[in-house]
Amino acid sequence: MAELILTNMSQPHMNIERDILTLTQWLSPAFPLGSFAYSHGLETAIQTGQIETAPDLENWLRDVLEFGSGRNDCIILRAAYHCGDNDSLKLVDQTARAFAASKERLMEADLQGSALGQTISAIWGGEDMALTLPVALGNAAAGMGIDAELTTKMYLHAFASNLVSATVRAVPLGQTEGQRVLAALTPLCESVAAKSAHDTLEDLQSTAFLSDIAAMQHETLQPRIFRS
Repeated sequence: MAELILTNMSQPHMNIERDILTLTQWLSPAFPLGSFAYSHGLETAIQTGQIETAPDLENWLRDVLEFGSGRNDCIILRAAYHCGDNDSLKLVDQTARAFAASKERLMEADLQGSALGQTISAIWGGEDMALTLPVALGNAAAGMGIDAELTTKMYLHAFASNLVSATVRAVPLGQTEGQRVLAALTPLCESVAAKSAHDTLEDLQSTAFLSDIAAMQHETLQPRIFRS
């Protein structure tokens, strides 16, 4: 059976500067994931008038990060990070797919995860895997020996950054206002990631219902510029 863990990557190391730079590259808008094409349902909330200002956006994203898919992605990422075999990694990925709140949410996680795995495999080596994004990132970070805590925090910040960027383009919202929202959310990204340290897949849940419903409604939204 093919081993899914990136066993031919370097073993755990203590080069924190290199870890930060590697994660920055993986989570950068320049990395070919196509993240710019997804709004995570935000486009629906914008068109229906639920998000019109920077405070609207900040409040929406706070709920998503703390009570919705942001928190869940941290739990899933950590579970993938600590997998030691093919079967357990598959189980985590299947769980991630089952917890996707809509067809487009699943597409968003699936296509970005596949793109991440393909690109990392082509550059750093390792098995090319079709995994959802948090699973693919957790597995890749473990294979490179990158700290799980650092990975979850930077993942959550990149997730929030992408949604802020989407809103800046769609509201429209000024870029300075968008960066002010992201700065305000940074401590929350840290705390949500840290709180997930002892959670397991059994702790997955979401009470960010408006975000989940917006993602479902986006499937029939017209006109639209984002894929989710």
